[in-house]
Amino acid sequence: MWLIKFILAIIINFFGLLMAKQFISGFVLSSNFLDVLFLSFVLTILNFVIRPILKLIFSPIIFLTFGLGILIVNGLILYLLDIFFQSISIQSISALIYSILVFSILNFIYHKATKHKDN
Repeated sequence: MWLIKFILAIIINFFGLLMAKQFISGFVLSSNFLDVLFLSFVLTILNFVIRPILKLIFSPIIFLTFGLGILIVNGLILYLLDIFFQSISIQSISALIYSILVFSILNFIYHKATKHKDN
């Protein structure tokens, strides 16, 4: 089951990267399919490994802002991706903010779709 969730997360991140490239000016992405697929894989790894650590560190801010602090966590993950890979470039603060919103919405949809329901 976790493998299906992981593959679904890669697919969602892949389409999120393509959406951000298409609709957000200042969000520059390599046109190579394999580069985008690799970036979506790395973004998924960052979301599964780094995101819980960042959520723990920023939990007071997340609590005080009634959950809006999670946008900071998503922004840091995208900023890390931008720093470590040359095939992605977020060229302005507004592009970063809009891409944070895109990926926050996609992460919300992913978590609601894969939520395990106990009967």
